[in-house]
Amino acid sequence: MPKKQSYDAIIIGAGVIGACTAFEMAKKGWKTLSIDKLPESGYGSTSGSCAIIRTYYSALESCAIAYEGWHYWSNWADYIGVDDEYGLIRYHNTGCLVIKTDHNNNLAKVCQMMDRIGCPYEDIAPTAIGDHLKGADTRQFEPAKRPQDPGFGEPTGPSVAGAVFFPNGGYVNDPKLSAHNAQRGAEAFGAEFAFNTEVVEISQSDGRVSGVVLNDGQTIQAPVVINIAGPHSARINQMAGVEQSMNIKTRALRHEVAHVPSPEGFDFENNGLVYSDSDIHTYCRPEIGNNILIGSEDPACDQKQWVDDPDNFDSNFSEQWNVLVMRMAQRLPELGIPSQTRGVVALYDVTDDWMPIYDCSDLPGYYMAIGTSGNQFKNAPVAAKMMTSLIEACENGHDHDREPINFHLDHLDMNISMGGFSRNREINHDSSFSVIG
Repeated sequence: MPKKQSYDAIIIGAGVIGACTAFEMAKKGWKTLSIDKLPESGYGSTSGSCAIIRTYYSALESCAIAYEGWHYWSNWADYIGVDDEYGLIRYHNTGCLVIKTDHNNNLAKVCQMMDRIGCPYEDIAPTAIGDHLKGADTRQFEPAKRPQDPGFGEPTGPSVAGAVFFPNGGYVNDPKLSAHNAQRGAEAFGAEFAFNTEVVEISQSDGRVSGVVLNDGQTIQAPVVINIAGPHSARINQMAGVEQSMNIKTRALRHEVAHVPSPEGFDFENNGLVYSDSDIHTYCRPEIGNNILIGSEDPACDQKQWVDDPDNFDSNFSEQWNVLVMRMAQRLPELGIPSQTRGVVALYDVTDDWMPIYDCSDLPGYYMAIGTSGNQFKNAPVAAKMMTSLIEACENGHDHDREPINFHLDHLDMNISMGGFSRNREINHDSSFSVIG
């Protein structure tokens, strides 16, 4: 339970972005309290993350903060600066291979954005895809289908258009541990965390936020409250009375990820890479035990499973598990389809255009880092720095809605506008409208 009755700021949620935000704010001298209804940091949607670190997105700002974030994951021990009794996460820089398709404009725009942010990449001919992904069938299969649809697994063209390899990319071995590492970093600067604790009311006084009420009836005061509650973000916004005035909103989306053994003779754990394929609308990465972790890029033929109550959803595998593995088997014909399902069923916190909200609100003192699940794990350190800058500016009188803050990315030595992450933006039609962001 909280040690005090008042703090400089209350952070609702202790996933990787919430924990990193506590870390960044504590380093700037804020006395923060992080509240999470679950038992430990990173216990919720963060633990279900694929923890992929990549730089390719649909918008320049997202690409820029992702490449900036790569520098922190590559030097995680230096970033955290303290020991963790559970150890520190390991980042595996495998590189990322992305297939060119009409769906992603053959990655032309992505490569233009990589040029602008100085992120390296390499064009890969169709005949060289097998050099990166052993045993790959490079025929075209789009549009994506379900196994019961006519023509599933039958090629629709002789070859995909090629691919792009991004050497600066990979994955984190333990997403939950990354949040715990950030928690320990924050605590070293005086931040406090309260677990198994639920916020049931956002307190207001004199036209601004004044704190929260907990499920045991206790009131904790703070002039700043930050919603980083993942799949529960919409509920917290409703408590605060800010949701109706937002142009972009969030919803919880159920997602499945499959873990299957690598094809025989392919050491995918040590020689594999992060792979994204909008031809079969599937992505994957290596997993320990020479397994492959497989997820969906949300094609139109798959019905989305929106969840109204994030505390009550079906955590069992469904037919979608088989769909994921069978789609991947189109590209890797030697991939077996096990009879026993293994993997993760979790909730994503998704905005209308799959791009996050990093913003203030119509309630002074109330801020949001939401709509982040599925594609923002990699941006956690940078998102935390952005939120800290935003909060400090707004609390000192800056009108972010009128004049969006420009945030400086230290490693890239460039500025980006935070206006693209506004709750009041128009839907970004350049978005992939999928987990790719």
